[in-house]
Amino acid sequence: MKKIKYFYNTNTLRYEKLVTPLRVLLLRVFGFFSVLLVSSALVIWIYTKFIPRPSDKESNLRLELMKDNYAVLNEKVKVLQEQMAGLEKRDNEVYRSIFEAKPLPDSARAKLTEKKKEVDKVNVMNDDLLGKDIAVSLNNISARIVYQINSYKQIEKLINNQENKLASIPAIQPVSNKDLTRIASGFGYRIHPIYGIPKMHEGLDFTASQGTPIYATGDGRVTTAGNAVGKGNHVIINHGYGYESVYMHMVRIKAKDGESVKRGQIIGWVGNSGLSSGPHCHYEVHIFGRPVDPVYFFFNDLNAEQYDRLLKLAATGSAKSFD
Repeated sequence: MKKIKYFYNTNTLRYEKLVTPLRVLLLRVFGFFSVLLVSSALVIWIYTKFIPRPSDKESNLRLELMKDNYAVLNEKVKVLQEQMAGLEKRDNEVYRSIFEAKPLPDSARAKLTEKKKEVDKVNVMNDDLLGKDIAVSLNNISARIVYQINSYKQIEKLINNQENKLASIPAIQPVSNKDLTRIASGFGYRIHPIYGIPKMHEGLDFTASQGTPIYATGDGRVTTAGNAVGKGNHVIINHGYGYESVYMHMVRIKAKDGESVKRGQIIGWVGNSGLSSGPHCHYEVHIFGRPVDPVYFFFNDLNAEQYDRLLKLAATGSAKSFD
């Protein structure tokens, strides 16, 4: 039974029934639910903030594991990218330069996929985005590998089509290793033995006994076989493809003007003719008329140990040339 409240009305001097206005009732109800709502929200916030759910713990563990896996995969991707960059550099600077083919532009290699800088995305990525990011990187590498394979196929065609060129490039020593005493003077500025002044020495001096055979270092045609002041008895061979080799100070010449010669063919013998201070073969290699260091062209008849020995001989040769 509902309790009825009374109050003493001083105006009427009587006890009267207490009646609560509807407005007050509504305000009380509204206040109660407001306090209840705020309290509930506060309790929920405290619970979610300081008391993680088991599912949240599992999600956090999965996220940490995913980050670790992403870091490992990302490192592997970077290693693959570095290796791929090395292959591309070798393609441009080594393989294609041998055959004088134009290097492949980076824009061509990147045609299938856009190159981008690596940034740290882990903290803002979900599972799908992480997977997609790695997939994009792997697709990038795959596209570059496909392009590089095609490039190597082109190089293989260059090799097959340029057997004559490979045979023509000066690629052996003009004096055999067994007959070679030493390399008296290397490529670079040396003191001239006759004039006694610093002078550019545009070749290598191979010292050997007089009469030691001198060999053509590549296939070609003899353009000069004769005697000249300074050079003495000398031979010049045009190998084609911009290559030319010069052999000076022979005691006797065997090759003839206009003769076609093969690599390893005897073209003369070591001597001391011309401006020379001792028996030797002064040997030069020119590419399109420009003298280059011949020491880098003995790759056809030397193993690694012999080539290392040759480099040391050239490096420790006399500061004074023989011619």
